[in-house]
Amino acid sequence: MSADGQRLTIRDVAARAGVSRAAVSLAFNNKPGVSETTRAHILRTAEVMGWEPNRSARARGSRGTGAGTGTVGLAIRRPARQLGLEPFYMDFISGIGSVLTERTGALLLRLVRDLDEEIELQRHWWRSGQIAGSVLVDLQRDDPRVPALAKLGMPVIAVGHPSLTGPFTALWTDDGTAVTEAVRYLAALGHRSIAHVGGPAELGHSALRTEAFTAAMTELGLTDARRRVTDYSGDDGARATRSLLASATRPTAIMYDNDLMAVAGLSVAAEMGLRVPADVSLLAWDDSQLCRLTHPPLSAMSHDIHAFGAEVARAMYDVLGGERVAGRQVPTPSLTPRGSTGPPPPP
Repeated sequence: MSADGQRLTIRDVAARAGVSRAAVSLAFNNKPGVSETTRAHILRTAEVMGWEPNRSARARGSRGTGAGTGTVGLAIRRPARQLGLEPFYMDFISGIGSVLTERTGALLLRLVRDLDEEIELQRHWWRSGQIAGSVLVDLQRDDPRVPALAKLGMPVIAVGHPSLTGPFTALWTDDGTAVTEAVRYLAALGHRSIAHVGGPAELGHSALRTEAFTAAMTELGLTDARRRVTDYSGDDGARATRSLLASATRPTAIMYDNDLMAVAGLSVAAEMGLRVPADVSLLAWDDSQLCRLTHPPLSAMSHDIHAFGAEVARAMYDVLGGERVAGRQVPTPSLTPRGSTGPPPPP
């Protein structure tokens, strides 16, 4: 694969190096028949042209027929310790894996520190033939991965709203509608001061949820809308909760953008001597076992994350099989009321 994403051939390298195609083949495959000097010259030439060794040609499977055993790449920008605690990604990955197992495929998972590192990793995976295609998650607005990977011609399924995913097939949930439902539910219980503990501001889905929260509060005439930005970790969720509950006029309800932060918020409320839901109501996103094992159990915006991951994997295999796959919305998260929400305390 050349630096611009075009596939190199033995003929290209042979022409540039001034040797025969047979010599290039022997050098690439580390076979006897060429001198070490010639082999080094060929490999240096190929490297300058952007070639990387194909360590796993089988990874691509039979993309043209859809019957292959393709390896799918997934890079996630999370610290390893935090990823192990996040129920969302554990369920999502297991859903992808369930389909890959049926197709005798595999998932190549890597944790990266930033977008630049991920772009270089994705390029390396594709050029070296380690993956048949990739799943993009945590899309940002004007995400630099979109043009970079589109230039490579790599098959991609993007998990995010179509406004974020450029030319790639998008699978997404209607987060705006779900947030609006949550705000209306809390308002119907009588809450007028509602806070939102969201994820990183640069993430596209965080921005969409924040916009929906602000619009829903405005529509209902609720002016006491407070927001806190976090990194999705339990520690950050706890800090945001402590800040909100320690304010002079604390909110009577808090919505969290994941279940890990909501569980941390429940612990903070107990630590501060507040009763849930008698003093403050809590509502989580991404329902999981965590929400059902707390006391009281957490109300949550629920959706089948395992099924979402499986749908993403099936869409990837459709693309690898040469099908034109339209983006589609998967079922919107729906409210599951439990013991952590109730009417606000009397004034």
